[in-house]
This record gives sequence, structure tokens and C-alpha cells, in this order.
Amino acid sequence: MPVVVCYGDSNTHGYGAATASRYPKSVRWPGVLAAELGVDVEVIEEGLNGRTTIWEDPYFEGRNGRPYLLPCLCTHAPVDILVIMLGTNDTKSIFGRTAGEIASGADALVDIALRSACGPDGGAPQVLLIAPAAPGEPTGQSELWGFGEARAKGLRMAELYRMVAANRKIAFLDAGEHVTVDPADGVHLLPEAHAALGRAVAAAVRGLL
Repeated sequence: MPVVVCYGDSNTHGYGAATASRYPKSVRWPGVLAAELGVDVEVIEEGLNGRTTIWEDPYFEGRNGRPYLLPCLCTHAPVDILVIMLGTNDTKSIFGRTAGEIASGADALVDIALRSACGPDGGAPQVLLIAPAAPGEPTGQSELWGFGEARAKGLRMAELYRMVAANRKIAFLDAGEHVTVDPADGVHLLPEAHAALGRAVAAAVRGLL
């Protein structure tokens, strides 16, 4: 049975702004992906609130996406497809990173995956790199989280992630072509956005299986 690992942040975990809690599995985009692909494909959710690509968060431990990626892949090996959607948290002002540096952080994760030997027959898993939808206009809540100046970086990231994917010869998806964030907090996805993203990812994954 093919294995698809979805490696992301709160928008993969399924955080909902309205309730400040997690959406049900059937609502979250990895759950939608699983339903779209059917019972013959195993979809594994690896979403963590606040996860970055490669940066240490001074407020929350364990949010750096780099140290856990290889153990994650080894845990679920053999992994046929790794879906990475990270970078939103990297736009926080506390990290002080440019859009280019954030894309380089994503590239570092892709490199780990391609060198992991955690794919079928000891090879590399295929990688689908997703550029997250750009943060919205600042809200009081998004400023409190550190996203007050994140939108401009987010709008640049899709182009740069596309370049990373082309350089690495991996699959790419621009989430911003399919969804926008919830204007209530300017960061997270509404249920209908999860549904649309799950369907878009399913179409991309079918092309890789």
C-alpha cells in the first residue's frame, strides 16, 4: 500500500480560528486527501502547530521542522510520497527571515528527504513541495502571533518555492492558487479551504503514484 506523509504546521494539523481547536479529521485537508485517494493509499498526518522549516522558536520547543523530519520518515518507511507544506511560521517577525531564506529552509527539508533512503527499496521518497497560501491582511490576532508584516513575504514565496522544486526536480503545488486564509485571523484555513486544498493535493499525488 502506498504511503503518503503530510508534513506541515497548524494548517496541516487543522487549527480552526473560530474555535481555537482542531477540525475533525474528515475536515482537515490530509483527511480530505485520504478520502479522495481511497482505502488503497495510507495518508499519515504530521502537522504541528507553530512548526517552521529550520528555525528554532524561542517561545515554543520542538517547532523546528528539520530535526524531526528524518526520524519521521524512518518511522513511517517506506514512504512513497512526502508532502511538505511549511513556511508560514517562518514569516513571523521574530525570525527576521526573507522570503528567499524561507524558501532555502524548505529546500533544506527537501534535501533531507531526498537523501533519507526512506522510500521504496531504500531509495528516496517522491516529494511534493507546497507553497502555503500567503498570510492575509494583519489582524489583532495575527499581530499577537508575530505575523504583522508577514503578508509581503508570503506573496513572494510561491515563486521561490517553485524555483526550489524545479532545481530539485520534484513536484510543486501553489496552495494560493486554490485557497486563501481565514480573514478572521489572517493565518489559518476555513473548512472549505481545507476541502479545496485536499482535492488539489489529491490530484497532484495521483500524478506521482
